[in-house]
Amino acid sequence: MSVQDRVALVTGSGGGIGEVVAKTLAQNGARVVINDINEENVMRVAEDIKNAGGEALGFVADISQRQQVQMMINRTVERFGSIDILVNNAGIAKDKGFLKMTEEDWDSVLNVNLKGMFNTCQAAIAHMRERKYGRIINISSRAWLGWPGQANYSASKGGVVSLSRTLALEMAKHKITVNCIAPGIIRTPLFDMLKEEVQKNLLALQPVGRIGEPEEIAYGVLFFASDESNYVTGQTIFICGGKSIYSSLSV
Repeated sequence: MSVQDRVALVTGSGGGIGEVVAKTLAQNGARVVINDINEENVMRVAEDIKNAGGEALGFVADISQRQQVQMMINRTVERFGSIDILVNNAGIAKDKGFLKMTEEDWDSVLNVNLKGMFNTCQAAIAHMRERKYGRIINISSRAWLGWPGQANYSASKGGVVSLSRTLALEMAKHKITVNCIAPGIIRTPLFDMLKEEVQKNLLALQPVGRIGEPEEIAYGVLFFASDESNYVTGQTIFICGGKSIYSSLSV
């Protein structure tokens, strides 16, 4: 699954899943733009890729801000000549029971997780359409099926799936594919920060009996980003250890 010499922008790639996705694409020949709101993390990941023999550009931008997104896309095209692959990975969560959820809790999550994706897709597609080539991979979540305490997050991730399906239909004639990945529980620094009891409870809900690794999401992204996925668009693949096929809150 080669992405040799393709130009890939990965949002939220200053750490966690996004960092591993960006490095995996770079290891497979892509020139990668690292994006996050934390400058130190952006530069660290970009330097890691360069030190490993890859090519990377770091760009600090808040994807919920349209002007910042447009500047990032313009800079990507100026530097590398195109944008071939867009991985929308940036996202936030503010979990809370629905009746305790504030308007700010709702707006901030939807602004990053869904509006941010609207901003990046629209800006990137303008360039992809000219070249008659594009791969867009949007990171949703198993939670788009619904989960207590995540009304805002689940709604945003459900919107990601619906947006992706619509874009897939609109962009097919331009040879731009749009697909989703819906991860389950993945071992990231955020997971490692959870209390041991919470980690055990989450593990107990995993049909395969383990937590997923970021590399497993990255391999799914690599497939959708490659030419081997030419005939696949508008699809959502769950990488969740089977968690998506049942809805019980307990085993």
